[in-house]
Amino acid sequence: MHRDIERQRRQEMTTLYASLRSHLPLEYLKGKRSISDHVHQAANYIKHLQKNLEELREKKDELKNQCNISGSSAAVVENLQTPSIMGDSVILVRPACRGVEIVVSTPLKQGLPLSRVIGILVTEGLSIVSCNSAKRNQRLIYTLETEVLDGESIDIPELRNRLIEKCTSELN
Repeated sequence: MHRDIERQRRQEMTTLYASLRSHLPLEYLKGKRSISDHVHQAANYIKHLQKNLEELREKKDELKNQCNISGSSAAVVENLQTPSIMGDSVILVRPACRGVEIVVSTPLKQGLPLSRVIGILVTEGLSIVSCNSAKRNQRLIYTLETEVLDGESIDIPELRNRLIEKCTSELN
């Protein structure tokens, strides 16, 4: 009975070590090694992952600081990300790292002159970095990413109001 229990324990340990080995990248499993070497390499791998995680956290914090989005302005940012609904169309204006991201969703049959939206953005001192459009579920979806020219600050609520006003007048 004692032998059976010990054999079962050894089999379980073998299974667990095999599972541990299977989760390690190949660079940590050089050749045939002892179980203690694998455990040591697993510890090294965990330290490596922790170091990477800390570096990524620092990079994220640095990017947040560059974008001037801190914990104190998080409520403001969240409020700005609330989409504005005008009829069947939706406009979302939210801060991006160097500018503003605008998402416009409108029914396919209704359409929206994108040139008007771009005109407003240029007038506000924004440069269009990218513009994507998609057709989904009988809707046109435009996503515009912008950068601020001349380091000026943008009044996002005012920009959103101008976009809504211009788009509403276009739809009527």
